[in-house]
Amino acid sequence: METMISDEIKRLLRSLADRYETSDFIVGDPSWFMHQVSDPADQEMIAFLASVLSYGRRDLFLPKIQRLLDLSGNHPAQWIRSGAYTADIPDDTACYYRLYNNHMMRALMDGLHDIVVHYPTIGDYVRVSAPGGNAVDALAALSGFFYARGVKGMVPAPRTSVAKRPCMFLRWMVRSSSPVDLGLWASFVDRRTLLIPMDTHVLQEARNLGLIASKTASWSTVVRLSEAMREVFPDDPARGDFALFGYGVNK
Repeated sequence: METMISDEIKRLLRSLADRYETSDFIVGDPSWFMHQVSDPADQEMIAFLASVLSYGRRDLFLPKIQRLLDLSGNHPAQWIRSGAYTADIPDDTACYYRLYNNHMMRALMDGLHDIVVHYPTIGDYVRVSAPGGNAVDALAALSGFFYARGVKGMVPAPRTSVAKRPCMFLRWMVRSSSPVDLGLWASFVDRRTLLIPMDTHVLQEARNLGLIASKTASWSTVVRLSEAMREVFPDDPARGDFALFGYGVNK
């Protein structure tokens, strides 16, 4: 259902996206880490790990992502595939970051190890498990894989949560021709089906612009906001993420 966005708001959002989707965006953003390695498998792996840890305060979670990159010697895909991570992350209940302890991180990495040994990349797993190229199916395939292995809460599922971090990861992997996003999965996930990563800040800015009326973040809110952005960016709704970021900065 269309939201009847005014031409003025559409022009504003397009202008903001043009202004803020630049290489400067990655400074201080979790997407920075995937730009510190050159091999696509390494980019994909550190991007996934970064997305899992990207909640709370940036000054607290960014060093935790950096630690993983350092432990892997800047080759996170081989670090996971070889099992070397088991020597670096102890299987104990000591806190790694906020709600995640070392045991949970190890379980997550064990799942990633299973993926890269059998497929041999996360993208290959998604291509096989969500062959229709729909973003929601890709999100469900990833969350379902880890949930089945007892990894709960670290890779939130679509429909039953806002799945902000997985939606962000998918934006990084699918959108191409971007100074920020890598586009490694552009050939098998349709960027037109991407969804806006939703948090309270995004919700508030979208409400301020009249894009949505919801006062609470939910999966239905994610869908409605993404549909609104599809009116503004028909072939690339996730580009609206940069526009909303810019709108908040400009305010």
